Amino acid sequence: MKKLVDQILKFGIVGIIAFFIDFGVFKLLSGVFGVHYLVANFFGFTISLIFNYIASMTFVFERKENADKRAEFVIFTVLSVIGLLLNELIIFLCIEGIYLKIPVLTAHMSRQWAETFGKIVATGIVMVYNFITRKIFLEKKA
Repeated sequence: MKKLVDQILKFGIVGIIAFFIDFGVFKLLSGVFGVHYLVANFFGFTISLIFNYIASMTFVFERKENADKRAEFVIFTVLSVIGLLLNELIIFLCIEGIYLKIPVLTAHMSRQWAETFGKIVATGIVMVYNFITRKIFLEKKA
């Protein structure tokens, strides 16, 4: 049990750093450069994915013995692309399905705050998905 708790803590630290990379790129592109929020999200997610792969497979998960690193990266990427799609869908639903459909929200909250809130919700949900799927598909079985 201690090993799992330690692993979750390490995953959390890597995840926090990846979140700041993802969120920073997202806010830079959408807030400073005016890039569409879904495009900004794609780039933030992709850049943080590369960091997350390296850090996760170095510090969080025990590699399967004799694992082919290319196959491992492909699996990591496929799982992450599914996570990206979930991330995009959740942000889209937060903006298009909730924010823009509820007049009291659009009257009292800027679109940038709504995008930020959607990004935080999406990140939390996808973080749980990422831990579970990576543990199942990438980690050496005890």
